[in-house]
Amino acid sequence: MKNEKSIFDEVNLVNLKAKNRLVRSATWENLAAKDGEITPELYEMTRQLADGGVGTIITGFTSVSQNDIHFGGMMRLGSDQLVPSYKKLTKIAHAKNVRILAQLALGGYYEKASENFITFEPDELSKEQIENIVSLFVAAAIRAQEAKFDGVQIHAAHFFFLSRFISPTTNHRNDEYGGSTQNRARILCRIIKGIRQKMPNFHISMKLNMSDMTPSGLEFNESSQIAKFAADAGLNSIEVSANGTSQTGVKAGINEAYFYPYAKALAKSLDIPVMLVGGHRSVQNMNRLLNDSKIELLSLSRPLIRESDLINRWQNGDLAPAKCISCNGCYRTAGHQCVFNLK
Repeated sequence: MKNEKSIFDEVNLVNLKAKNRLVRSATWENLAAKDGEITPELYEMTRQLADGGVGTIITGFTSVSQNDIHFGGMMRLGSDQLVPSYKKLTKIAHAKNVRILAQLALGGYYEKASENFITFEPDELSKEQIENIVSLFVAAAIRAQEAKFDGVQIHAAHFFFLSRFISPTTNHRNDEYGGSTQNRARILCRIIKGIRQKMPNFHISMKLNMSDMTPSGLEFNESSQIAKFAADAGLNSIEVSANGTSQTGVKAGINEAYFYPYAKALAKSLDIPVMLVGGHRSVQNMNRLLNDSKIELLSLSRPLIRESDLINRWQNGDLAPAKCISCNGCYRTAGHQCVFNLK
């Protein structure tokens, strides 16, 4: 008889062992100092999440470049001087037996010119600049390991820089980094191989759009090919997402898990664990998803903004759905706090 999977199962992935299947999906908090230093507010937020029972935390958007000015308040791992600040962050998670991954990202590729910054889109990059981008990600991953992170997640979704690079909507290059799906995915594979070469036993995850939800953008068939190229390059897990995340009007038992069809299909065809984000609100439905598919991990963002101790509540027997009503009011507050929690 097949054993039923539960969200509370311990999981043992390649290079990553977690106390349950629940992950705090990367959530940009806009709370880091200008240089990327961790602030007291970020330490406290991480402490609350770790105390709340989640098995794994993925940090908010953590830029690999100190020149990235895509938006303010970003965490960064573009300088060796930041490592001690991030080591304190991982210590908070590990004290509660919580695994923690650094989400490595690039909002845009910027180069400093005099007092200003010049931005470059995928079509405008020289091969030397592409080499520099690969090096930025590898160097940031090395710093993440030095800071005692359990792994990294490469952010290749939501139309940030890597997402734009791999999308046919925004990449029109005619060299080995453009044209075919494999060519556009080459930068991802080089980043993954570069990290893997330096750190053979480090968990490497990736967040990927299964649909760009835009004309001529990535759709599932092509995204699943990119996922396979990444897995062959040394990826250990993948989080399924799409543009159009943070959908409103999610109701428990009615329209949960809006990216589930993508994740179910990808998990069936891929040999590495698949993580699903987007619209999880009830234990019953999450357990059903796990048992009706090969999905291994479920990640949450907004429900943990509303209730940082949600996982403990569920594990202690209160199985009422998450209190998050998907209003997205948190995106209009300082530090992305739930409007219902503000005093």
